[in-house]
Order: sequence, then C-alpha cells, then structure tokens
Amino acid sequence: MKPLPFRSLIFCLALAVSVSAKETPPGAAEAAKAPENPELEAKRKEQETLAIDNKLEAERLTQATNAMRAEVTRLKLERELMTEKLAHEDARRTAALKQELARLETEKERLAREGELSKVRAEKLANDLKVMQTEAALDLTRLQNEIARFETGEKRDTYADSKPIYLKSPLRDDGTLVISDRRIPLNGMITTTTADFITNRIDYWNNKDRELPIFIVIDASPGGSVMAGYRILKTMESSDAPVHVVVKSFAASMAAAITTLAKESYAYPNAVILHHQISAQVMGQLNLTQQREFHEESNRWWIRFGTPIADKMGLTTDDLIKKMYARSSSGDWSEFGEDAQKLKWVNHIVQGIDETSFTKDPDSSPATGAPSPAIRPGTLAEEVDSNGKPFVWLPRLDPKDVYFLYNPDGYYRMR
Repeated sequence: MKPLPFRSLIFCLALAVSVSAKETPPGAAEAAKAPENPELEAKRKEQETLAIDNKLEAERLTQATNAMRAEVTRLKLERELMTEKLAHEDARRTAALKQELARLETEKERLAREGELSKVRAEKLANDLKVMQTEAALDLTRLQNEIARFETGEKRDTYADSKPIYLKSPLRDDGTLVISDRRIPLNGMITTTTADFITNRIDYWNNKDRELPIFIVIDASPGGSVMAGYRILKTMESSDAPVHVVVKSFAASMAAAITTLAKESYAYPNAVILHHQISAQVMGQLNLTQQREFHEESNRWWIRFGTPIADKMGLTTDDLIKKMYARSSSGDWSEFGEDAQKLKWVNHIVQGIDETSFTKDPDSSPATGAPSPAIRPGTLAEEVDSNGKPFVWLPRLDPKDVYFLYNPDGYYRMR
C-alpha cells in the first residue's frame, strides 16, 4: 500500500473524529423503541449501515492515522538517527581535521625548526667562508706586499742615490764638464728627423727653465743636411737658455759647423773635428748649365756657413779654403780637440765629463724597470772561410777612426 501524503493523513484523522461523534446520534435509543415504520426502518438500517461504514472507515482512518503516526515516528527516528550519524560523521571529520591540522602544525614547526637550523648552519658556513676568504686575502695581500717590496727594492736598486746637477757655469776648475738631464743627443747623420728631434727638445727645455744651460751631446756625427743643420743653428741662436755643444768623439761637416758656431762648446782632447767645403754627390748626368746652377746653389750655402766659421777664426772665406786644401788635397781639414781649440773651432777642452742625468741602471728593462742581464756589446757573428778557418767581419768605422787591434792570425777581417 502506497503511503498517503502528510496533508491527506491529517484530513483523514479529522474525518474519523467527525464520524465517531456521529455513531450515536441523539435520540437513537428512543427511535429504537418506537414502532417500526418501513421507511423509518429503512432509514434506520441505512443509518446503521452508514454508521458501520463510518465506524469501519473511522477504524481504517485510525489505523491509517496510527500507521501515519508510526511512519512519522519512524521518519523522526530516522531523521534523528541521520542527524546523529551526520553529527557523528561531522564530529569524526572535525576530529580528523583537527588531528590533521595538529599534524600539519607540528610538521610546520618541525620544518620551521629545521629551516631555522639550516639558516643558522648556512650563516655559520657563510661566516666560516668569509673567515677563510679574509684569511686567504690577508695571506695574498701579505705575499703581494712582500713581492711588491722585493720588486720595489729591485727597481729602487736600478736608480742611483743622486739627482741631476744643474749649474749655470757647468765647467769646473778641474776641467770637468757637469751635464744635467737637460741634454739632447746628436748622433749619426743629420736629417730632417734629427732637426725635429733637437729643436723640439730645445723648445721644451726653454719652457722648463730659460736660464739653465741645454747640452747638445755629439758622440759621433758625419754631418748631413744643410737645411736640417741650419734649423738647429737658428733654434740654438733664438734659445733664451744657453745651448752648449759637447763633442766626445767625432763631429764633421754640418756637425762641426754646429759645434764651431755654438756660443759655448766643449771637446775631449782626442775628439776629432773636421771642416770642409760643402760637397754633394750628384745623381744623374748634368749638362753645363745645370752644373753651373748646382755650383752656384752650393756656393750660396757655403757663404752662409763658411763665412761665420771663417770670421770666428779671424780669416776670410778664401783664406779658410786655402788652409783646408793646404792640409789635404780633398779639402778635409780635421784636428784633434786641443788643436781645434787653438783654431777656435771649439771653446773648451775638458778632461772629464760628469753625466749627472744617468741615474738609472742602463741594464734595467725599459718595460718593468727590473734589472736584466747585460748584453755584451760588440759581439760579432763568426763565419768559416773557404779554407775552413773561422773569422768575423769587422764593422764599418766612422770617418777618421782606425782600428787599434791585435790580430796576428787574421781572425778579424775588413770588408
């Protein structure tokens, strides 16, 4: 049997109560005692039938109501049971969740402790590393300082414990010439490059000081370009600082003119100074007109250089030329320093030269300043001749120079 809806059950209960009230209507007993009337009897029976039906219906409704009440009770019990189950399940889940949260919190605290411990360990390792790095840096700095001290000591050893000496009158009474670092070397052939080198330095030393002397030091020079030499002479003349020329070995031609025309000049006693007329090697074939033009051009240059040299000697240019060719058929007039002084080619003869500017070890490396093994100069390459004999070629000498050499077996040979 399909259970009735809740509202239908309530209606049936109300109907049953109403029928129960009608089962014994007022006056039913008196009607039973009245004489039978067929219509009344029929009605009575109908009423009895209805009463029985109502009673049955009421009982049925009562049963249904009871069933409904039982169902409602059952449903309430089921609902309460379900509620209890849900509450129990919720309590279980809540307990499990709390337990999981507690576990997670414990795990979190453990991880936090481990993280903090790892952080402390990392900081300790970092501090240990910094300590190691600091100690290593200190060791490295100490070693670098020691190396620097050694290198600085080596570099310091390459310098002499002295400074250049600057004298306005550089020639001492004992015949020693004192040269400062205001020195300009003039060696080899005089060219445009030589003139640039010397004139630039004369200008520089003037800008440093216009009273202290500047020294042009000639070790050996065969002369060279008259134009380049003229530039050097004009720069010397216009210099506020006095320019002193020093000849140590050999000064010829243009170099001799620079020496003689300098306001102050010095030479060793055995230094050689050579004067001659201007000469040149003519390249190619020249006709008579070209030869005459070349001669006139050379003569104009000779007047510019020969005239002041002759004037200083107290001669005319013609007398100077005659004396040149009287000395040699080539016209080359050379004299040692002492005789050159008598001819006024040089002002002073010195017995010694004090190069005070050389305060650095010449054997030190230019790049590092540290001492380097000295290379022995004059080393010659040995060869073997067709007879199987070893020999070396002697290098070319400067003009007026000769070899003073003990050579009994011909080991040293001239080309």
